[in-house]
Amino acid sequence: MKKLSLSIALILMSTLNIFAQSDIDMATGLRSSGKIYVVVLVMLVLFLGVASYLFILDRKITKLEKKQDQK
Repeated sequence: MKKLSLSIALILMSTLNIFAQSDIDMATGLRSSGKIYVVVLVMLVLFLGVASYLFILDRKITKLEKKQDQK
């Protein structure tokens, strides 16, 4: 199991290294036209939405657990 997880980790790290060395034209184009800020803003809104949903869900589950313990 250790060998399998180690080999998967090494494969992932080598592929990340390959992608990191190439110049990405789409990102350069987005950055030069100013649209990268729109992409970052959309990602931020999505992250905040998911984070707030998880926070609200956690509060509801905590309430249900407390109510279950009282019975």
